[in-house]
Amino acid sequence: MSRRRRLRIHRPRRPAELAAAGLTFAAVTTLLPPGLRVLLSALITHWQWPSLTLLAVAGAGALRAGLTRSRQRRDRVRRAALSFRADQLDAMDERAFEEALRDLMIRDGWRAQRVGGGGDQAADVTAEHPLLGRAVLQAKHTRIGAKVGAPVRYAVNRTAGPVHGAQHAVIVTNGGFTRDAPAWGARHHIHLVDRERLHQWAQDGAALHELFALPTRPRRMLRRAA
Repeated sequence: MSRRRRLRIHRPRRPAELAAAGLTFAAVTTLLPPGLRVLLSALITHWQWPSLTLLAVAGAGALRAGLTRSRQRRDRVRRAALSFRADQLDAMDERAFEEALRDLMIRDGWRAQRVGGGGDQAADVTAEHPLLGRAVLQAKHTRIGAKVGAPVRYAVNRTAGPVHGAQHAVIVTNGGFTRDAPAWGARHHIHLVDRERLHQWAQDGAALHELFALPTRPRRMLRRAA
């Protein structure tokens, strides 16, 4: 049985081979559509631009991966410092729940205090951050599955900026919110922490201001909507 000879392609070296290769290339490019000829010519002439583009894409991917790893490390550190499981939060009374939220804000780098009680004017926790400004948190500890309704939201909207001078207003519950709440909160710049987001904050270790991407150095406090 005879061996099949393998076709080997080698680079042209002698003048005749170089001339033949050039004629072949010219013939192939002549047969290409005009658009492909222009593209091929541009790639040959400006070969460095595709390379730079690939390097930029690779660099952006590496940067994004690095930022993700850095955020995950920060979350692990926060979680190790302080965390609460959902069942622990559910078992708390209102005062313990407010104190837990205060401690979570302190864990995330805020200077926070619990002010809840009679006459708190819809602010159970107040917090200050050197870059993010002032935040007020209204805590609503409830039974599992219960929904926080409009009266709580309206109270926070009336007092967060005018009374407490806050740039950020947050309502936190271990339950949920009524259906219209997300759109209302976005319209009035009030952040809503439901059971799922509370889990991300309290147990997974994500900082509250990172969950909501709060802006640094806010220029003005919240205003009461008309």
